[in-house]
Amino acid sequence: MRIAILSRNADLYSTKRLVQAARKRHHEVLVLDHLKCYAVIERGNPMVHYEGKPLTNIDAVIPRIGHSVTQYGTAIVRQFEMMQVFSAVKSLAITRSRDKLRSLQILSKAGVGLPKTAFATDSSAIDSILSQVGGVPVVIKLLEGTQGIGVMMAETRKAAKSIIETFYDMKTNIMVQEFVGEANGSDIRAFVVNGKVIGAMRRQSKLGDFRSNLHRGGKGEPIKLSKAEKETAIAAAEAMGLGIAGVDMLPSHRGPLVIEVNSSPGLEGIEAATGIDIADMIIQYVEKNVTINKKDKIGV
Repeated sequence: MRIAILSRNADLYSTKRLVQAARKRHHEVLVLDHLKCYAVIERGNPMVHYEGKPLTNIDAVIPRIGHSVTQYGTAIVRQFEMMQVFSAVKSLAITRSRDKLRSLQILSKAGVGLPKTAFATDSSAIDSILSQVGGVPVVIKLLEGTQGIGVMMAETRKAAKSIIETFYDMKTNIMVQEFVGEANGSDIRAFVVNGKVIGAMRRQSKLGDFRSNLHRGGKGEPIKLSKAEKETAIAAAEAMGLGIAGVDMLPSHRGPLVIEVNSSPGLEGIEAATGIDIADMIIQYVEKNVTINKKDKIGV
């Protein structure tokens, strides 16, 4: 196969591991900076060009699209899809995953366990919102934050009202979420590929911080998921339309609660914690779907 990895930095761990895994399985690999790609749109002949030349004979793309360039990155992924190139992560699924509120609405409809969450823009609703999510402490999140950035905890009603009012005055969209104290500063990252959990780790926040993200100094250790945790992770990925996903869950007294479904999950933390060759499993997933894609094109 000829696989294109859409990544802005060929030296990133996840990108390098995917290149290694693809080459180990005897595939040709291109690493393309999606911001240097451009789409040419015309009747019956969609094309993607890279550094002035058309990209042809691409069997599959593996998007590694950063949050800051979601709109442009997903447009390029969508153009490859128009060319009937298999994408390991669909453009629509990426777009859905980048909006925290939209993601929770989709997951809620699918019956996935979630922390109770409220969204509003009217300051007069603050008291009601705080009551709806169980009172303080509460977690306040920017709708488009990532890697723990834009996530705050307010421990008192006065602090919560002050933070929320400030964001409302700045016309910044936030959501207010219940604080799940029994999680004790930990969460679970389940890595889902092709409808199966292929690896999982528990992430523990560093002392003095409730955010367990590895980018914020949290530490990961391998874990064996319960049946409920596996089912929740798989259901969340399916609801979001993601063939590859990092599903983040909080352990709670009422079962696992999904806090985020990541469409471009990093490989470094999960591979280091579990020792599992996640990159190889992603390439195998791509191989299987490219074969199906080619059969569909020729009508076999």
